[in-house]
Amino acid sequence: MAVLVALALSSAGAIMYGIESARLDRAATAQAEQEIAEFRTLQEQGKDPNTARDFASIRDLMRVFLERNVPSDNELFVAWVDDKAAFVSASDHRGFGGSDELAALVARHVEDGAEFRADSSVGELLITVQPVHGQSSRGALVVVTFLDDMHADLTNLMRTYAIFSLLSLGVITMLAGWQAGRLLAPLRQMSETAREISVTDLSRRLPETGNDDISALTRTVNEMLARLEESFTTQRQFLDSAGHELRTPLTILRGHLEVLDEDNPAEVAETRDMLLDEIDRMARLVNDLILLTKSNRPDFITPGPVDLDALVSSVVTKARGLGVREWQVDATTDGVLLHLDEQRITQALLQLADNAVKHTHPGDVIAVGASVDHSDGTSSSTVRLWVRDAGHGVEPGDRERIFERFSRSAVLPGDEGFGLGLSIVRAIASAHGGTVHVEDAEPTGATFVLTLPFAADTVTEEEESWPAS
Repeated sequence: MAVLVALALSSAGAIMYGIESARLDRAATAQAEQEIAEFRTLQEQGKDPNTARDFASIRDLMRVFLERNVPSDNELFVAWVDDKAAFVSASDHRGFGGSDELAALVARHVEDGAEFRADSSVGELLITVQPVHGQSSRGALVVVTFLDDMHADLTNLMRTYAIFSLLSLGVITMLAGWQAGRLLAPLRQMSETAREISVTDLSRRLPETGNDDISALTRTVNEMLARLEESFTTQRQFLDSAGHELRTPLTILRGHLEVLDEDNPAEVAETRDMLLDEIDRMARLVNDLILLTKSNRPDFITPGPVDLDALVSSVVTKARGLGVREWQVDATTDGVLLHLDEQRITQALLQLADNAVKHTHPGDVIAVGASVDHSDGTSSSTVRLWVRDAGHGVEPGDRERIFERFSRSAVLPGDEGFGLGLSIVRAIASAHGGTVHVEDAEPTGATFVLTLPFAADTVTEEEESWPAS
């Protein structure tokens, strides 16, 4: 930044000096031309004030002109007669008027006249020579303009400008350094914090202050760290859960294979059936864990328009194969369409239905239902999907814990589950922006409820079938 400021100040100074210098040169030329014009007027129309007649000699003409015209501070008038300076006007450089240096510069232009620049011991000069011819003599009016004197004020101004520019550059450099340090401080802190973050500890976050671009970058990095932490946590949970749950069936497999009597066909067949059953259980466990791992991915669900009544009816039909129960439909929604993933919601409801079968007896009632909640008084806000059973219910202390991975309430004989089913249901509900909870059923049993947001563009079947205009 300091380099750019220095270039800008230097360029501005150079441009200003060039423009002003050219203006002064034009003013010097114009001033000399004005003096020559006045001299010509006196030569052509003037009278000698002593005789009231035409000038008798070049010397008298020159004398009268120098008496009537006063040169500016940076000018010198020299009356050149017969190859020498006859009269010299008052000036700080009056001695230069009779010098041999000026005589050498003027001599070759006395006859024809000229305007030219020349370097001298007193600086750069603009010399204008106006020849005058008399009957018996010759001469010239020489106007000498001392250009260095004309540029003295400009030179002083540029010197002042240079000093001011250097001081300004120093101040700007210090301010820029201070500002850069202040702006880069969050980046340095971000770098230090990033170095302290490791795979084993992703909980650290960068401090967020202000609303500038650095703060926006800090928030973005924190969001990235949160996603990484969630991803690593999910992976660790997956590995811990898989290792924990696979250890038992693997131990069973190893133990039976170690004591297997290969010469006993009955024992081999029994062991084979048992090992295949354990392998099936491990396959179910792995599939459930993979499903839970995928639940945080954006492509976990593929929403589309779904008829809730048709969905409930389809779930009841499929659930009849889970067990001999009295399957019922509790409530319908009169053809409401909802934007959701039909396969995932069906999977969640069938998982709840399977749990209900495990905790009921043949002939017990299991009902599936759906309703729209208009509790806000203005428009539909949520949709409830539930599975109700007539079993023994869920203890109040277990109603939150059962939705955690590998957590179970009462384990019935013959239940070979891993405690992942309700975790999968909660993952599906969360992916839709909803929740799942359990409440008491009437007169007995439990009701597992999925509460999902009602899509803003949801329409009824009647509205959907109305022809577009």
